[in-house]
This record gives sequence, C-alpha cells and structure tokens, in this order.
Amino acid sequence: MAVPSILVVDDEAAIRRTLREILEYEDWAVTEAENGEAALSALRLQPFDVVLLDVKMPKLDGLEVLAAMEKEGLGVPVVMISGHGTIETAVEATKLGAFDFVEKPPDLNRLLVALRNAMDRGQLEAENRRMRQTISERHASDLTPILGESAAIRHIKDTIDRVAPTEARVLITGEPGTGKELVAKWVHRQSSRADGPVVEVNCAAIPGELIESELFGHEKGSFTGATKQRIGKFEQAHGGTLFLDEIGDMSLSAQAKVLRALQENEITRVGGDRSIPVDVRVIAATNKDLLERTREGGFREDLYHRLSVILMHVPPLRDRRSDIPIIAEHIADRLARRNGLEPKAFTPEALSALEACEWRGNVRELHNVVERLTILSQGERITHLDVERYVAPAGSHVNPIMGLMDRFDQFQEFRDMAEKLFIEHKLSEFDWNISRTAEAIGIQRSHLYNKMDKYDIQRATDS
Repeated sequence: MAVPSILVVDDEAAIRRTLREILEYEDWAVTEAENGEAALSALRLQPFDVVLLDVKMPKLDGLEVLAAMEKEGLGVPVVMISGHGTIETAVEATKLGAFDFVEKPPDLNRLLVALRNAMDRGQLEAENRRMRQTISERHASDLTPILGESAAIRHIKDTIDRVAPTEARVLITGEPGTGKELVAKWVHRQSSRADGPVVEVNCAAIPGELIESELFGHEKGSFTGATKQRIGKFEQAHGGTLFLDEIGDMSLSAQAKVLRALQENEITRVGGDRSIPVDVRVIAATNKDLLERTREGGFREDLYHRLSVILMHVPPLRDRRSDIPIIAEHIADRLARRNGLEPKAFTPEALSALEACEWRGNVRELHNVVERLTILSQGERITHLDVERYVAPAGSHVNPIMGLMDRFDQFQEFRDMAEKLFIEHKLSEFDWNISRTAEAIGIQRSHLYNKMDKYDIQRATDS
C-alpha cells in the first residue's frame, strides 16, 4: 500500500516540526512549506494526497492559498488549521473548498481523523473523475456517427455544430426510424453538458396516468402503489439533457407541467408541495405534425413555441437514397465486429437493389435487413441475389420469405425465423411501442417480451 503524502504549511518552524513527528509516526510522507508561496510552488511540482494549511501567515495567508489552488485547478483536499479560529473563518474556508477546519492546538485523534477523511474524499473524487472520463470516452466511441453525404444530412450535421454549444431547445421531427434519437444524442455530445447525464423518455410508451410520475417523480403515499419516493426524469437529468421522444403523444395535463418546468426551471413531485430547482436542457422529438395538433387542440401552442426554438427535420430514407450504401456498409462492418466475424462486403448490384427498396421503416428497417443479409447470405459477399431472396425491392413481386425456405431442413427452425422477422417488422411499424405492438398482433405484453428475449430482438441504434 502506498504511503500517503501530506504537505504541511505553517510559518512557525516548531509547529511544522511537531506535526512532522506526529504524522511520520502515523506513516505519512511529510513535506513542509514555510509560507503560502512555498506551498503553491510545492503543489505545482508534485501531487499530494492532502494539504494541512495554516490560516494566519505573512504575505499569502491560508484563505488566499485556497483561492489560488481553486483558480489553478490544484485539486487536493485541504484541512485548515488555525490558532485564531472563528466561525466566519471556517465558513469562508469551506466556501473556498476546504474539507475541514481544526483549531490549534489540535486534538491528535481529531486531526488524524480529519486528514484521513480528507484523503479518502480526494481519492473518491479522483476515481469518480477517472470513471466519468472513461464513460465519456466509451460513449463517444460507441455513439454511431450520423452517416451520409446527402445535402439533407450535411445540413443536419452543420446545424448540430452550430446549435449544440448553445442552450437553445431543439425540436426534432421525422418519421419513425429516421434517426431522431441519434441527432438528439449528438446535440448533447457536442454541448457543454456532455459530461452530464442524457436521460431519455419515450412519451408514447408510458401510460397517460403514469407520465407525470415518470417525468417529475412522486412522494411516498401520493397515490395507490406509491410505496416509496421516486425521483423523476427531470431531476435525473439535472446538469445534462432530457430527451422527450414522441412528445406529441403526451397528455395535456403533463404538457402543462412540462411548460411550467421550462418557464420556472423547477418541478414539483406528484403529491409534493416543495419546488425543486432543475438545470436541464430539453430536446424533444416527434413523428407527428405538432402545428396540426395545436390546431386540433391536442397540443399546447405555448409549449410548442417553447420547444421549437430550433427546428430540425430528419428526412426519410427514401428521400436520401444516395446515403443507403454508406449506412448499409457501416452497419455490416459494425455487426461483424460485434459478433467476431469477417465483414461481408456488398456487391455494387446489391447496393443498387437496396437503394430501390421502399424503406417504410427507414434506417431502423435497414439495420434489420442488413443483419438478416449478413446472417443468411452464404458467400463472402452479399449479392443482388441475396437481396432478391431476403428483401422485397420496390415494385418487385419477390416474396422475401421464399428465399428462407432453402436454408432450413426443419419446420421449427423456419417457423422461429419467420416469427422473429414478423415481430421485428411489427415493432418497427409501431416504433417499438410494446403495448401497441402486442395489441396489434393479438398477444399479451408479457408474451411479446418473452418472444423478444427468446429471439434476442433488440431495438437497433438509429444511424
């Protein structure tokens, strides 16, 4: 175990010598500084686990050293020590970042406990910083790029570059599966809030009676089943970004509370009476025409204007077919790396055949199709014949299921594959809303979840 290091700062040599003897007996590695300037010089040269800092010193006193440490980013926990301690001094030291305050002559046990606690706090904060950095780097590398070189995609990328560094709210529109969620994540990633949380809420997937509890939290006993306090998404997103997906499906009651949260920068939990400040940037998305919804009375016009400071539209895949080869090849490469396989390239004819498809499910459907082609195609390359077998091009009378029949000897194997493809298609059609999908195909939600687990069906990240 490494010996903890401490910088003892005091203008009286006798006090420094006494503290050194005590701390070295407790197996600390001690460095001395006779004044504030010497302390700052030592801190700039080497790291310490903790600083024991006198308040009253000539030239540069302890509080001034604390302020200088904060300004220079010298993040070392500090325990103040003074023979002239007052409540005002202790409060000021705490405001400047001191961990603890000990009066002279110090009680030995009290001093050692304060130093060990300060060191533990410093190590915890350093570990948290390392973890946040690691998570941030992992998220940055895992986040799918916005793929394509069409004019529409170049416009989206340029808008993100200009909008992300601001605090402006963004409303993203587009059909299901076009990549609205991905655009929201890139706005967050390139913002000053990138180190904060990004919290996602699918407003269409949450029953109307629960949406307010989901967004704002609730107090224990506020309604039947509220057995404990719940922190809502607004509080979870404090210091970061809240992504409200499919906001056009939100109830009018919840809309009113969201509007108040945006106006006042505070929320009140369901069943509570205390206002809670929140610092959140809201990004919303919808596949509906919200202006039409406002005319029909289904969406608040004042909320629409609050959300739509910046409007971004993600076009359907059929309107940017030139991007399909880029996206398909990226998906194939990513799937191969994820599964430890050699990537399969597309022939030019196969890419042309994919460009000809309708893509009603947009990029999400393309992801599922590329995964299907990667698994089922037998050669080293994916050809136009594979596309004809497993995908129905626009205007084609080819049944994509027919090509599957050549791959299976057992009926159960074919049935499982067909059921998997059917469920994927329906989930995509209903934008992965489990309740609506289960109702549409005539099974219970729990049965649908079981089948998704059985076939390892997961919502693909939009490209």
